Amino acid sequence: MKLPRRQFLHLAAGAAVLPAVSRVAWALSYPSRPVRVVVAAAAGGATDIITRVTGRWLAERLGQPFIIENRPGGSNNLGTEVVVRAPADGYTLLAIGGVNVVNTVLFDKLDFNFIRDIAPVAGTMRVPLLMAVNPSFPAKTIPEFIAYAKANPGKLNFASGGTGTAPHMGGELFKVMTGVNMVHVPYRGEGLALTDLLGGQVQVMFSASSVSLESVKAAKLRALGVTTSARWDAMPDIPTVSEFVPGFEASAWFGVGAPKDTPAETIDKLNKAINTALADSDIKARIADLGGVPFVSSPADLGKFIVEEAEKWGKVIRVANIKPD
Repeated sequence: MKLPRRQFLHLAAGAAVLPAVSRVAWALSYPSRPVRVVVAAAAGGATDIITRVTGRWLAERLGQPFIIENRPGGSNNLGTEVVVRAPADGYTLLAIGGVNVVNTVLFDKLDFNFIRDIAPVAGTMRVPLLMAVNPSFPAKTIPEFIAYAKANPGKLNFASGGTGTAPHMGGELFKVMTGVNMVHVPYRGEGLALTDLLGGQVQVMFSASSVSLESVKAAKLRALGVTTSARWDAMPDIPTVSEFVPGFEASAWFGVGAPKDTPAETIDKLNKAINTALADSDIKARIADLGGVPFVSSPADLGKFIVEEAEKWGKVIRVANIKPD
């Protein structure tokens, strides 16, 4: 039977509206079952802690459990690939951070592309790095450190929690921008690196503030500078590295991602919920306890930030000729 033109156009218009209506209905009902959040690192680290803090808040407000699943290994790549291969329905999320961005340049052969295959959802936290030395080290300021390092090329060791981590990249950026020659000593975690810095086995570390702050406060370490572009409210007397090395900036950052093609309505709902969590006084206090500040962003702004970070650290990796372990 041939439909009259007006009736046909009416039905066609209705059919076109159905997908949009169903997406909105999906977003309104999301989540209707537990959500899995993959942390591609071991339990107990900053990524794990901030993800659990925000996950508990989301579970209380959205009415479904947010189950944290630790999948460490392969410099965060194993857990990341789990989420890349997961259904794009909002029920599998990924705790993301700077190491994911560094890996896009550091590893030549991965079975996925983080920037292409993971959709940015929201930021959660940014953590300054502290450039800290053992109190027995002769330099008391960044200019003195640079002068000492240039007078002793290749004799200083800087520690990190592993290749590609924020402390490693912060140290490499310092080397590139100052021309000093230091040897990178990677450890299996920042805690082990900190132990050797306290013991004097290594001379300097660009550590996450959450790791080294208590040692600095107890005068077991000397903080020469903070790596953010502005002074840190928690320790305003510590100068920024950029006051002596113009343009220097580095920090650890954390957020949430989802498989590409996850419905925009679902991502927007999660983004709004996470940003609301970051404004909660209890969450802000917990982030401060971790040495960080809330990282509020839209999905688009987070995506732009990730691309800029990839370009920045890609240049450092190429200039320093950094290879994965």
